[in-house]
Amino acid sequence: MDLDRGEHIGKMEPMLPGERTLRNRGLLDLALGLAQRSAGFRGSLPARLIAPLANLVRSMNCYYSNFIEGHNTHPVDIERALQNEFSGDRKQRDLQLEAKAHIAVQQWIDEGGLSSKKSLSLAGIQELHRRFCELLPEDLLSVEDPLHQTRVPLQPGAFRDRDVQVGQHVAISPGAVPRFLQRFEAVYGNLGKLDTVVAAAAAHHRLLWVHPFLDGNGRVARLMSHAVLLETLDTGALWAVSRGLARNVDQYKSLLAACDEPRRGDLDGRGNLSESALADFTVFFLQVCIDQVDFMEKLMRPDELRTRIVLWAQEEIQQDRLMPNSGAVLEAILYRGELPRGDVPAVTGTGDRQARRITSMLLDRGVLSSESPKAPLRLNFPAALAGRWMPGLFPDK
Repeated sequence: MDLDRGEHIGKMEPMLPGERTLRNRGLLDLALGLAQRSAGFRGSLPARLIAPLANLVRSMNCYYSNFIEGHNTHPVDIERALQNEFSGDRKQRDLQLEAKAHIAVQQWIDEGGLSSKKSLSLAGIQELHRRFCELLPEDLLSVEDPLHQTRVPLQPGAFRDRDVQVGQHVAISPGAVPRFLQRFEAVYGNLGKLDTVVAAAAAHHRLLWVHPFLDGNGRVARLMSHAVLLETLDTGALWAVSRGLARNVDQYKSLLAACDEPRRGDLDGRGNLSESALADFTVFFLQVCIDQVDFMEKLMRPDELRTRIVLWAQEEIQQDRLMPNSGAVLEAILYRGELPRGDVPAVTGTGDRQARRITSMLLDRGVLSSESPKAPLRLNFPAALAGRWMPGLFPDK
């Protein structure tokens, strides 16, 4: 097999919609609107709520990204995996380990492991794949070769060494992958802020078009897009595009496939691939991002969030699953961001002993967290309670 058939890098053009298309389709206006909404949402949240919310968003992003790949791991099972509680069923355990791997990579991104420029580089893309695959169980580290009807081992971070076809798209030869990703890095890694937001969508497709790995390309593309938006927009990891893509998965896949098509005539740009299809996908991608910011902003409106959490606490108290006055602790933390343990008696109107029991039960339920037995109390957002506290974040079933 010829590993490099010498394809010209122009096969991947256009890398971005042209100036006329940017203007006519309002792409820079969409990018600006997204930047403003994202900054406004982050600025509206108490600083102490950002970290626990980002933890929940990581689980959400993992759930929906895996769902797109046909791997449906329940959010509660994902949360259990993070606590090293695994199913006795081997297949389910493998999916839990896959979810845990995805979250570990996203946490590394969220904590600054991958800058926006590096995330759009050949080395950064390889590192994303390597970090994800190194944490996978053995059963998920091989792929089916339909031509030879054999299982092929998946090497973490290694570019594919054989031809692949995804739907109607025949990807470039394996030996050409590094050349095309060097062009990818040169174009997308040196743009201004708004152009980089637009590029997050365009690069998402072009990476899938190159299909650099035997498997895992979809997850790597979504993690890459998350990394680009995280740094370019300073999102705080408080929202993620995967939920919107999964909720519109047929349109997502259809628009991606359309971007594989050749130019549709003289009015469709000057590249090999369709510029209008790339613009359609970019509009869709940016609108999905805006929708996800708006969704999370609505969920986190202080009065509505407080009402949902306090109502839950009242019901738990009625069922003797929480101590009376527990809701007052949650309310105080929502208002202040955190609560010194010594303030719990005054907040609840109880003695020290009763206050310690209230605190202990809230910690046991996973709705509070604390870095040490003497550290302040902070709110936590357990996936098991997402349906009550954050309705719509995950599917009802």
